[in-house]
Amino acid sequence: MIQIVLIDDHELVRTGFRMILQQQPDMHICGEAASAEDGLRLIRSLKPEIALVDVHMPGMSGIELTERVSRADLATRIVVVTVVDDGRFPKRLLDAGASGYLTKGCNADELVTAVRQVAGGRRYLAPAVAQQLALATLDGKASPFDSLSSRELEVAMMLVRGKPLTMIGEQLNLSPKTVSTYKQRLMEKLRVEHVLELAHLMTTHGLIDAPNHRVGT
Repeated sequence: MIQIVLIDDHELVRTGFRMILQQQPDMHICGEAASAEDGLRLIRSLKPEIALVDVHMPGMSGIELTERVSRADLATRIVVVTVVDDGRFPKRLLDAGASGYLTKGCNADELVTAVRQVAGGRRYLAPAVAQQLALATLDGKASPFDSLSSRELEVAMMLVRGKPLTMIGEQLNLSPKTVSTYKQRLMEKLRVEHVLELAHLMTTHGLIDAPNHRVGT
């Protein structure tokens, strides 16, 4: 039996996933969370084989959750389900440790196939995303965020949500001075001078939803 947790801040999305997956004889929904923070606690306590994770959630993002699960060497495999289908964005998530990537436009059969494939130890990419990834590689296109380390990307995600350096340091177990160094380094790499510019760049490349983030200066 494949044990699954659903992590998405939209209840209707979780309900849809639950209705599809709980009909499968080899799948069981063992928990749900409306935030990445609660989702991480579920993953640690329930140790499911699969976590279906949205990228854009209040608080911790799906990217941060994926990175933390990977860094903690937890056995749960992350399948990201999001509206973003730009090939460069899933590359960043796969680099962070995701095992699968689906768009919310996928049908029920594809969702079930992806869960089974990832539970079996393989990766799954939505066909359209796989094609875009291949084309991006062939064309030599790259996201400016490819130059960031996973920790730098994590700090960037927190900065554009308006979190002060002290709070970021507390959440990542880093000193404010170290966080400030990460901030300076990532902004130099991205060639931006202000967090507002950083937020615009992240919106352009699909890392955040424009209406939902809070930006500091």
